[in-house]
Amino acid sequence: QVQLVESGGGLVQAGGSLRLSCVASGRTGTTYAIGWFRRAPGKDRDFVAAISWNGGETYYAESVKGRFTTSRENAKNMIYLQMNSLKSDDTAVYYCAALSPGLPLTTSTMTRQDNYISWGQGTQVTVSS
Repeated sequence: QVQLVESGGGLVQAGGSLRLSCVASGRTGTTYAIGWFRRAPGKDRDFVAAISWNGGETYYAESVKGRFTTSRENAKNMIYLQMNSLKSDDTAVYYCAALSPGLPLTTSTMTRQDNYISWGQGTQVTVSS
């Protein structure tokens, strides 16, 4: 089983940028597609972005398209979420998660939380207006 740990959260002003990191450990940590989700205060956890195991395919929620970019460096077991033009609505705890192997890489697959088999502990992002 893969283990995931997020980092890079913090406090930033609206319009600013942050880069979140997710380190994957475990024998096959680099072979999983990875999703990013977030839970805003008082709300359900929502899909943000996802990336295929080799980085060739990416998916984004409409609310972050054009502002967020996910990438990965498998040689370092690292996955990143670059967040630009941050808004107060982006304030949330951000999680990375590993997609269950063998599932087709479709939008519906990547956005369903119950398709993910391992989750990090989350990192807080607070955007001040």
